[in-house]
Amino acid sequence: MPHEGIFAPWDDPDAVPLIRFRNVTKRFGDFTAIDDLTLDIYEREFFALLGPSGCGKTTMMRMLAGFETPTEGVIEIGGRDMARVPPNQRPVNMMFQSYALFPHLSVYDNIAFGLKRSDMPKDQIADRVAEMLRLTRLEKFAKRKPHMISGGQRQRVALARSLAKAPKLLLLDEPLGALDKKLREETQFELMDIQEKTGTTFVIVTHDQEEAMTVATRVAVMDAGRIEQVDTPPAIYEGPKTVYVADFIGDVNLIEGTATKTGEHAYDVAYAAGRDPIKVSECMAEVADGSAVTFAIRPEKLLVTRERPEDRPNALEGTIIDIGYLGNLSTYHVELPGGQMVKATMTNASRISRRDFTWEDKVWVSFRASAGVVLTE
Repeated sequence: MPHEGIFAPWDDPDAVPLIRFRNVTKRFGDFTAIDDLTLDIYEREFFALLGPSGCGKTTMMRMLAGFETPTEGVIEIGGRDMARVPPNQRPVNMMFQSYALFPHLSVYDNIAFGLKRSDMPKDQIADRVAEMLRLTRLEKFAKRKPHMISGGQRQRVALARSLAKAPKLLLLDEPLGALDKKLREETQFELMDIQEKTGTTFVIVTHDQEEAMTVATRVAVMDAGRIEQVDTPPAIYEGPKTVYVADFIGDVNLIEGTATKTGEHAYDVAYAAGRDPIKVSECMAEVADGSAVTFAIRPEKLLVTRERPEDRPNALEGTIIDIGYLGNLSTYHVELPGGQMVKATMTNASRISRRDFTWEDKVWVSFRASAGVVLTE
């Protein structure tokens, strides 16, 4: 059972998923878009389908909405097989990247549009629209047409319209793709706030890893119609299960080597002749002695110093090849003997009038034994 107060129904054996994909395959002719996929998504989750173009995430969403039919397998929503349920009878609404607002209708009438065509009593429609305007902070813009408001406000109108009929499930297809970077970041937190207040299950499709990591309770990282890993953002970032996931999420250094077991969960990874092996202390995977592995470590886990530090079990000597100053961070590309390049990111905690290091400097790149992960696939 999850700790009381922590939202983690996926860790609760008694929790019943809202959405179930069971051995779902979708083919378009000879092309397999989704390959034998099984997945559970729980009520009140903000779930992200993340992957590059063509990985199958939009196909999954379209099957949930009823716009595509699985070639094989079963999709259930709320315990009901969706095979024969048409899109307009599913407890689902979908918000498209283009927002698809009616340009000739006001913000108020755009939000009210679906309600007026439902069986909701007319006297309740005004109250529901007012509630949606409050939720999305659009009260002042109710009488304006879409072209009279900003992109971020149009995005909130589309969200309000999608939530007006109180669907159990809202599907969001790249909903922030049309916004500039700063507005996109602000809107991510607004989305999280609205999702929490309404309690609606959100499933978002995105190729933007930062977006998925920011908004989602869990992320499914997809590749070629398969799910590589489903986990919480911290677990995916700190504990990727495959090289693909490690490489797709954030920056990472990947060092190929050979593993030798030295204790429970502890391994040495030999990566270059004549060099000390990398010591790893918290490897959860079972790795056979002599196996080819990839050691993955995030740039921010690395420390760059002139002298070899005494308190770190791993220290690799190298030469600074490139430096990037990003304001809050400095990035160092360090070449190890043998040509392996590693990237280290260090916070600029105080103002600097000169760099501590410069190009061609000999330095030590060091890290703790628990800082990286050993991957076998």
